[in-house]
Amino acid sequence: MAKWTRKELQRAHDNYRAVAQEAGRTNDWRAWADTFTEDATYVEHHYGTMQGREAIYEWISKTMAEWPNSEMKEFPHDWCVCDEERGWWICQIENRFRDPGDGEIYQAHNLTVLKYAGDMQFSSEEDAYNPANFAPVVKAWIEAERSARKD
Repeated sequence: MAKWTRKELQRAHDNYRAVAQEAGRTNDWRAWADTFTEDATYVEHHYGTMQGREAIYEWISKTMAEWPNSEMKEFPHDWCVCDEERGWWICQIENRFRDPGDGEIYQAHNLTVLKYAGDMQFSSEEDAYNPANFAPVVKAWIEAERSARKD
């Protein structure tokens, strides 16, 4: 029997998405970090493993302030699957760059596993992606940014 209702799992995931959207807009990642338990684990294959909410907050604040991550402002979810028995969300999340002025969308995705812990918090997140998929997006975004500046 599932530990949480689908309604609770959906509410927590919807909150996670909304908080991430606001964090991307404002570059204030405190509320996003607070969607994790105090002892949460965050595995990001390029950056390593962060242990604990404060470590997650410190990492995301620093990482999202650095270029080119600082240009990623939206994180829409293309699709998600909820494993109600485990309380897990498996999602494909886009890392979308701000519009450089040409109206095009520049983004690359990662696969994310979120493990729910109750009380609207997650105990774990793991992101997996191919860094080689990001390079052409960054290059195209830079070219569009340069072109927009010339106009």
